Amino acid sequence: MKSYVAVDLGASSGRVMVGRLGPDSLDLTEAHRFPNRPVRTPEGLRWDILSLYAGVLDGLRAAGQADSVGIDSWAVDYGLLDADGALLGNPVHYRDARTEGVAEKVWATVPADELYARTGLQYAPFNTLYQLAAARSSAQLAHAERLLLIPDLLSYWLTGRAGTELTNASTTQLIDPRTRDWSYDVTSRLGIDLTLFAPLRRPGDPAGLLRPEVLEETGLTGPVPVTTVGSHDTASAVAAVPATGGERFAYICTGTWSLAGLELDAPVLTEASRAANFTNELGLDGTVRYLRNIMGLWLLQECVRSWGNPDLATLLGEAADVPPLRSVVDAGDAAFLAPGRMPARIADACRDAGLPVPESPAEVTRCILDSLALAHRRAITEAQALADRPVDVVHIVGGGTRNALLCQLTADACGLPVVAGPPEAAALGNVLVQARADGLVGDRAAMRELLARTQPLTRYEPRGSTAVWQAAEERLARQ
Repeated sequence: MKSYVAVDLGASSGRVMVGRLGPDSLDLTEAHRFPNRPVRTPEGLRWDILSLYAGVLDGLRAAGQADSVGIDSWAVDYGLLDADGALLGNPVHYRDARTEGVAEKVWATVPADELYARTGLQYAPFNTLYQLAAARSSAQLAHAERLLLIPDLLSYWLTGRAGTELTNASTTQLIDPRTRDWSYDVTSRLGIDLTLFAPLRRPGDPAGLLRPEVLEETGLTGPVPVTTVGSHDTASAVAAVPATGGERFAYICTGTWSLAGLELDAPVLTEASRAANFTNELGLDGTVRYLRNIMGLWLLQECVRSWGNPDLATLLGEAADVPPLRSVVDAGDAAFLAPGRMPARIADACRDAGLPVPESPAEVTRCILDSLALAHRRAITEAQALADRPVDVVHIVGGGTRNALLCQLTADACGLPVVAGPPEAAALGNVLVQARADGLVGDRAAMRELLARTQPLTRYEPRGSTAVWQAAEERLARQ
């Protein structure tokens, strides 16, 4: 048996997981979990990166001796370092308002259709490209000598070596998905200095060794290598989709966001794909994660927070008894991006559309889950058509696998069987890439077969006709 530590940072919490692998076994345990609480400062919404780093160190101490460490996190955000390698302020949160209206200024130089043809990235106001455009005149950017995406920043603090991991870099809208390198044309025209970025790394590349100070802080005995993994948590989660036997599958990575799409061999850069707002992010082994970003369980998380954190199991049980599809909202609408007043904003959206307004927490919850299932259906249906790739099964991975009602509604909406699990897919993908780099696991197919054999999975068969979902989709499109 060998042990690999996965540092997996989500938008609301961080966790340090220990994966123990043998020839035909894979066991994952949680060593430490800690909150990820953004802070609203006078300058705007910021990540508390020092608290996160402290959580990582506490997690390494709790995990104990390991054969390797890997780090994944959410995408697009970054820290800036000065010439001495010191951090220039807390990283800006992607939900901060600084990018409002920035995209139009970027498109005046590189039109939106051309930008998509070059980078394959869907429009999202928080893409790193727009963040950099918003920061163009800031003192921090003027004094920066290095830009590191969040997992690369933490890796740098652990090892003293800087790199830019490719799957996460592909979310910046600065990478060409065909060449798997920087889009030099786009960056040149927009005046983005690529020397800010450390050299590109790929999953499986060595990232350095834990510094002596880290070893002393955590009580570990060196050398402990840090291995580059799919450092965008979705890249690690897709690597952990337990598809076997040549399945034609779609995936949904569920959590704060829902990322729904296909694993492809090449990007889809058509105008139809851009109009449908699909993105081409890079995955393991030269694959492309062709997907759509959907607001995800963020909608429910914000509502639960506003209701004083009631028991979730009870709330979901009550939501299951609410009549289906009375009211649905567009779960991809940027109007739901910012925190605060989520139940009222959902009610407003229903009222504006002339739909029954959900009032009780159970009714709002059912509206959210129906809306997410409908968004999952739309994304998977359109991805198949745009990529000319039919699917027979939908794999749901991530925290949303624990929400049985959402999984069943997704099966019903898609008219396809849903296989749910594993819930800690990002951490498992992280661990398996480390193990593969260590020679303990074979290719991507072997990784997935190991997951299918060792992880608990739940299958949901579709119920009823998809016609009611089609009608709800058409009704939503008319709003």
